[in-house]
Amino acid sequence: MASGVTDLKVPLEIRQIYVAPEMRRVQESWLAAAEKRALLWLATRTPACIGSDHLTLLGLVAQLGAGLCYALVRWNQYALLGVILFLALNWFGDSLDGTVARVRQRLRPRYGFYVDHMVDSFGALALMGGLALSGYMHPAIAIGLLIAFLMLSIQSYLAAQTLGEFRLSFWRFGPTELRIVLAVGNMALLWKPGVRLVGESYKLFDVGGVIGLAGMGFMLVFFTAQNTLRLYREERIRV
Repeated sequence: MASGVTDLKVPLEIRQIYVAPEMRRVQESWLAAAEKRALLWLATRTPACIGSDHLTLLGLVAQLGAGLCYALVRWNQYALLGVILFLALNWFGDSLDGTVARVRQRLRPRYGFYVDHMVDSFGALALMGGLALSGYMHPAIAIGLLIAFLMLSIQSYLAAQTLGEFRLSFWRFGPTELRIVLAVGNMALLWKPGVRLVGESYKLFDVGGVIGLAGMGFMLVFFTAQNTLRLYREERIRV
């Protein structure tokens, strides 16, 4: 005897497999144009023995190294210089891997999308973990930044699946700009790790972290509302 579930008559439109729209990369950061030219120049001069997977691995190892250096700052503040070096290497690997694949016509869209963003997630965990252990940022703020980053990432992945747009930057601010801000902040920490606001002393990275957390939270709410409204209008139920 057939089960009740298999006997159900499912409408055709429900049984149809959803096909995601073709994805468009949205990169509108301040440095996007100059960065694209630099990456194309580097990609055409990258030795053939170095592939996109090697560069992805370099980006991951570099971000793990940056997190480790942040953790070591508790014992030696000059480990901040190591963070800057690893951030530069992370930019090189993380930004160049996709460009090399496109220049050489060796694209693997699903593999690249999945691996690249899982690597970013593990890298963010290492970086924020290192900051939480550094003594220069309160662990709660570091955890909050990690959660905000992951939430923004989820928003971007869902938008890519439902709208066909994968946003690499938010309001002219992307990963490269973030690396530069961190590098400048590290240099500032070597000079003056604390600031005074309204008569009170605070850690420099606590103040920066709270500002970053507020900005990321606002971005998350804004783009979630914007995309929800867009999808509602595109799939309005007619009565």
